[in-house]
Amino acid sequence: MNMSVDQLCPNCGLCCDSTLFADVELLKGDDPQRLAELGLTVQQKTKTKLAFSQPCACFGGKFCNIYAERPNRCRLFECGLLKRVASGDMTTGAALKKISEARTRAESVRKLLRQSGQRDARMALTHRYADVMRAPVDFSAEAESDKRGELMLAVNDLMQMLERDFLR
Repeated sequence: MNMSVDQLCPNCGLCCDSTLFADVELLKGDDPQRLAELGLTVQQKTKTKLAFSQPCACFGGKFCNIYAERPNRCRLFECGLLKRVASGDMTTGAALKKISEARTRAESVRKLLRQSGQRDARMALTHRYADVMRAPVDFSAEAESDKRGELMLAVNDLMQMLERDFLR
């Protein structure tokens, strides 16, 4: 295992906890039946694609419980931070600070979602957010509209950071 992976991934998990992705598509060579036996809920995403939803049922909070048999997409994924540390463009310490900031931002969004009534932690973060945003707003309840605005800003800040630091 790559030294950067050993140091960064156990402190992150954003690619497994639904912060970065709502689902993960299976690739050629993945055995959907075996993955289901291991605990993933594999579903038809499109006519020709299978996927499992996030947060990943096999993520144990720090490590993948099926690491040796994880899907190919998971094997191939390297976030932007990992790439920058591996290339020497960023120190491990700087990457760990970015991870900590992203996790703090994601937890802030989750807290605001819970306060907005969306408590289903089995749903992907973006789906939870969409669920809240679909609900009608009572503009006469100032606190409710303020919370919605706070949630929108928190999600925007998180998404900008994820795009800049993790998805490039």
